[in-house]
Amino acid sequence: MTFPTIKLPARPLTLKRGVISTPFAYYFATPILLAIAVFMVATEAPGILRDYKISQNPLVIENGDIRGSCTTRKAIFTTCEVDLSYEHGGQRYDKDVEVMFVDVHTGSYETGLVISADRPDLATITLGLDMLWNRIITLAAFALLLGGGSLAMIFLALRILRVRGRLRHPAPLTPVPVEITGMDKKRNRLAVTYADRLSERKTKRVAFTRFEAGQEPIIIGDAGSNAVALAVWHGNTSLPVLLDDRLERIEMSDREREDALAPLYAATPAGRPAAASSSVPVKTGLSLARRLGLFLLVVLLIAAGIFGYWLWYVTSASSQFNSPGMDINDLMPEALNRWGCDQLQKRFADGPAPFGCTAADYRSWK
Repeated sequence: MTFPTIKLPARPLTLKRGVISTPFAYYFATPILLAIAVFMVATEAPGILRDYKISQNPLVIENGDIRGSCTTRKAIFTTCEVDLSYEHGGQRYDKDVEVMFVDVHTGSYETGLVISADRPDLATITLGLDMLWNRIITLAAFALLLGGGSLAMIFLALRILRVRGRLRHPAPLTPVPVEITGMDKKRNRLAVTYADRLSERKTKRVAFTRFEAGQEPIIIGDAGSNAVALAVWHGNTSLPVLLDDRLERIEMSDREREDALAPLYAATPAGRPAAASSSVPVKTGLSLARRLGLFLLVVLLIAAGIFGYWLWYVTSASSQFNSPGMDINDLMPEALNRWGCDQLQKRFADGPAPFGCTAADYRSWK
């Protein structure tokens, strides 16, 4: 498939600053995805490691006490939170255990109490050992998806920065067709996402750019459901740069711009390439990337608010019996919950322990 093109001067040319942009969602999605991945590994990996050690030499405790429940979310994600009490070798142990796995199940789970024969202080439920490989695979999948996704976004952002740095220096420009995959108009400026799927290189890399007010891409045809616009390779950079319909993104004289566009006008029946607004549907609302960015921002603010409230509760609250604070502290990962309970106990050691910090008698501090 061939498309009309332009003829640029043979000398090295410079492109204006800002012709390749970083999508807005990258600034919020990347740290959030990475934080979620780190949080999941930090909260789930210690329990998996503990249960793996137990599985090497397990010992079932018949007279142990198990209190807790399992909750299933989204039909397949199950979390079991239990309090274990048992005696072994003349010593009593109290443990809090949390197990997360993926399972399609209806009804109740049956489980028992199992410890490590080598280290009786390590305890879990038999359900945790039965689902050990399930838990390992689930955690690995989430870590790869979230952590890999965030690292991929970091890599793409670094590629954009590297390309922008090279565009500051003159280099030969090679016109190529690119496929427009998305377009959004905001405050009279077009934001365009395009992919290198039609040039000889066919890298399939996706780039993003924002045009100045009044500028539009040069539409030179269509490829199925997407419009085709004109871009240029700047030397050996890794991303093509989308051109505007007056070639103002290229540093050259007005006469050179007219000469460059002349073959393109001659090849178009109307004497001028089609306008982007008439060739590509322009979104009037927020783009998907911006909606995702706003959603992730809201989630981040909520998470920060909850964490801040919990931190205030365990370090500064006037009473240990603060209802939202107790609930949040109880939902915290074991390490954070234990640290929070330690902070509360330092200030309220003479009183009863609040919910989330109680021992087996539900009154004393754990």
